[in-house]
Amino acid sequence: MLLTVSGPPGSGKSTAAAALATALDYEHVSGGDVFRELAEERGMSLGEFNALAEEDDTIDRDLDRRLREISETRDEVVLESRLSGWMAAEHADLRIWLDAPLDVRAERIAAREEKPVEQAREETVTRAESEALRYREYYGIEIDDLSIYDAVLNTARWGPAETTELLVALAESYDPQTDEGTFPVSGVRYEF
Repeated sequence: MLLTVSGPPGSGKSTAAAALATALDYEHVSGGDVFRELAEERGMSLGEFNALAEEDDTIDRDLDRRLREISETRDEVVLESRLSGWMAAEHADLRIWLDAPLDVRAERIAAREEKPVEQAREETVTRAESEALRYREYYGIEIDDLSIYDAVLNTARWGPAETTELLVALAESYDPQTDEGTFPVSGVRYEF
């Protein structure tokens, strides 16, 4: 089974995707890790590399191509990135979107990156605007369109353990053979 976990920075998607992969004994592939590695290889900060990506579309397109290839060739994977739900649309069994209010996400990012909350908030807004513009230009994707996702979860309401429990329950209730889930009613899109 191929699961995608998407969401904005600070939503908990990396933590949740890693925990979900561990719980299911699946491989975890993080688009964010790949993007950060590419930035480090060029000796650039994430902000600088994001700015470069605005000018050089080959950066995003290469990353997205890699995500599509993984979705086409691997099984038992939790694929995590902002666009993984879109890039793996034809092959994903379950697509999950995680989110939290901007203030919560900024606090998480600030704690993780050891920076002031206001700086994290400003950088997060700038990054989101930059990425939304690129996704629209490259693929015609409106990142705020959540209609493609099978489940949408506000992680501000749940801790990491509870989020993982919910995601594991969703994954375990899904039958890829019938393309139906039983959590608790199949064929219904859930927002938590």
